[in-house]
Amino acid sequence: MKREIVRYVQNYGGDIVEEWMDEMRERGDSRSFNTISDNVFYNTSKEFLDVIVSNIVDSDETYHEKVKDFAESIIKLGWPLTYLTTGVRIYQSIIFEKMVTESDFTKDQMKKLVLDLESWLAPLQDQIIDTYSNTWEKTITMQKVALQELSAPLIPVFEKISIMPLVGTIDTERARLIMENLLNGVVKHRSDVVLIDITGVPVVDTMVAHHIIQAADAVRLVGSKCMLVGIRPEIAQTIVNLGIDLNHITTTSTLRKGIAQALAYTNKEIVVMEGAD
Repeated sequence: MKREIVRYVQNYGGDIVEEWMDEMRERGDSRSFNTISDNVFYNTSKEFLDVIVSNIVDSDETYHEKVKDFAESIIKLGWPLTYLTTGVRIYQSIIFEKMVTESDFTKDQMKKLVLDLESWLAPLQDQIIDTYSNTWEKTITMQKVALQELSAPLIPVFEKISIMPLVGTIDTERARLIMENLLNGVVKHRSDVVLIDITGVPVVDTMVAHHIIQAADAVRLVGSKCMLVGIRPEIAQTIVNLGIDLNHITTTSTLRKGIAQALAYTNKEIVVMEGAD
């Protein structure tokens, strides 16, 4: 019966796709489908149904490759996992209703059709969901790594002067990354002065201040000077109220003042050239 099902799908694939798309638009998440063109939705729907048929007509290697490629394309479109689960159920319903309507099946044949559809599509759905989940986890992991790299960058701005701009909250994991990037960057860029800019850090509590002090001490141990810039009045008040000692760290209220001090520390200055606008 499975071969009959596949032949039916191959012979009437266009009609099945159209009906399947109508059902998906009606039952699916309209927010996902309305953000793409009809052409993309049609091609994606056709690819999904091709993957389903591939489970029978193609080799295991080809089938698994198609599942993987399809899962990646769905994730890029931002479609939820329910698209796949709902899609398989709708597909099974459409095939059953069409084949029963257009064929003179006995009750036993209809039972066999139901069992064959179930034995075909249930494992297929599990395989697609598993691949989708694994692909999603890999995507999230890659995005997390990329965000981590951007969350604590050390940027060389002048010879032997680097800046680490920090934005957002600082937790233990990010503090570890700050320390790691700071030390590696100081050595890589041969920085004599490092400015940690906390202008974009909304809250500086005891834990954040402790991490910053640790970072400054670590920088000092590798032979560089650490400066803390972007001290807003409310943060200064918080630091005083917490009794945090920053006397051994040079601090300034703005990045501009910090750069001026860093230039002076490295015996440099910015001068206006004659004739410059």
